[in-house]
Amino acid sequence: MAEAGGGKERLLRAAVDYVAANGIGERSLREIAAALGTSHRMLIYHFGSKEGLFVEVVRTMERQQRDLLAELSAAEDDPVEAARRFWARLADPGLWPHERLFFELYGRALQGDPAALPLLDGIVDTWVTALAGPLERAGHDAATARAQARLGLAVARGLLLDLLATGDRAGVDAAMEQFTAMYSATLPRR
Repeated sequence: MAEAGGGKERLLRAAVDYVAANGIGERSLREIAAALGTSHRMLIYHFGSKEGLFVEVVRTMERQQRDLLAELSAAEDDPVEAARRFWARLADPGLWPHERLFFELYGRALQGDPAALPLLDGIVDTWVTALAGPLERAGHDAATARAQARLGLAVARGLLLDLLATGDRAGVDAAMEQFTAMYSATLPRR
């Protein structure tokens, strides 16, 4: 738990852990603050609103996932195997509360909700850039790498949404494996 009046980063880390353990549900900002060991006023001071807090939680989780992708890409010479390992992590049920929050806020931002709109800043491009790097190292030119990265991002997000809606892990994993095989066929031969 964060101490009352704790720093923004400490509160954010506590909020990420809280969402992972509890989801978001219909909790008020006061309930969330109490669970984090702070006041709702401190959360408003640091994040502006409950939605502002949730946007920062999503951004933090997205950054952690991009860091994991970078680690896997650096440790794994084969980009296809790195993609498989990354998918296994993304599809982990432990991340489902975060992913539900992501899709909820993404939908609200797309509907023009002013509190959620900041989530759209870089929500695609940061991932395209992160995913394109390993593709360029595998031999794709920059334009092709970015197009492939965008496609991979769309497939992963679509399959995550499918997984959250259906719970059909086997079906979604089979679809991702099919995509991975198609993706593998596009890689330049070394």
